[in-house]
Amino acid sequence: MVSWKGIYFVLTLFLGSVFGSIFMLGPLLPLMFVSPAWYRWITDRVVATWFTLPVALLEVVFRAKVVITGDGFIPGERSVIIMNHRTRMDWMFLWNCLLRYSYLRLEKICLKSSLKGIPGFGWAMQVAAFIFIQRKWEEDKNHFGNMLDYFCDIHEPLQLLIFPEGTDLTENTKARSNEFAEKNGLQKYEYVLHPRTTGFTFIVERLRDGNNLDAIHDITVAYPQNIPQTERHLLYGNFPKEIHFHVHRYPVQALPVSREELQLWCQKRWEEKEERLRLFYEGKKYFDVTGRSKIPPCKSELRVMVVKFISLLYWTLFTLAAFVLLYLYSFVRWYFVVLVVIFVAQHKLFGGLELIELARHQFGSSKQNVHNLKRN
Repeated sequence: MVSWKGIYFVLTLFLGSVFGSIFMLGPLLPLMFVSPAWYRWITDRVVATWFTLPVALLEVVFRAKVVITGDGFIPGERSVIIMNHRTRMDWMFLWNCLLRYSYLRLEKICLKSSLKGIPGFGWAMQVAAFIFIQRKWEEDKNHFGNMLDYFCDIHEPLQLLIFPEGTDLTENTKARSNEFAEKNGLQKYEYVLHPRTTGFTFIVERLRDGNNLDAIHDITVAYPQNIPQTERHLLYGNFPKEIHFHVHRYPVQALPVSREELQLWCQKRWEEKEERLRLFYEGKKYFDVTGRSKIPPCKSELRVMVVKFISLLYWTLFTLAAFVLLYLYSFVRWYFVVLVVIFVAQHKLFGGLELIELARHQFGSSKQNVHNLKRN
């Protein structure tokens, strides 16, 4: 049965994403055509303010406990984050970890392309330049390469979250993973799926060649109780009471060089995850008895608490103010309608704002190259 907690959570995030896209990100769209680099710098910080909202709701309103153990993060470093995909909500719960150990503005997520059309959420993810994929490598390879080259060209540090398993853990996906294991003489997994390594190795090689990678963060996520498998579970009020993250940091210098060795390296990490999660769920349901990371968080708990309360206050007042302005002023209503049309139309016509941003950058780079050739 739908709960008031679930309705409050989903509605707050939805309205915040819609009004944030229209009134905070909309006015910044023309900057994309003037300077993609400045557009990216500013919009990353604006979108990051919304990332704090689900963190605040989960921890302040619904009292979820977050436990982070292992190596932690070195603040601000450029990395690829690989994580097991226990539920469809893992990507959002990770913000609870990054708020303490890194900067939310650095995170990009690799996720399925169907999500970019969702009003509010999808619009903000397009502006944030998330990497949307079709889950068909032949179609995704060029897009991956172009987006990664773009981030390298504008010297934009990023922490790219990818799920090598490709999908979340369910009975159906586990059965398919076990079939794959049988065909290839591999171990059957209970707590993870066998990873797909093609995209992972491509990303690491591309970022390493572009001098935009400092480390790999291998994160294992677990939920001792109340595992919300889908968005529907959140709507029913099934929020996690605890979220455990175990972080293992691998400096780029420690990674294998060849593609084949990188693939084996990734597979080895998933063998370790299976054992780590088995001990977690069959034992006392913690990764580390100390309950803390070896690397201290870059923000104190007091600062994190202040950020969460400010986020709740800001987004509550912002949403109320948006409703008031829409009610009082016809020009605000017209502006709202025009921006909605723009967001929908550009997606239908051009495929998404991140593709327009990429095309703008490539056009500017080609003009600069022609200019340089003429000068020489």
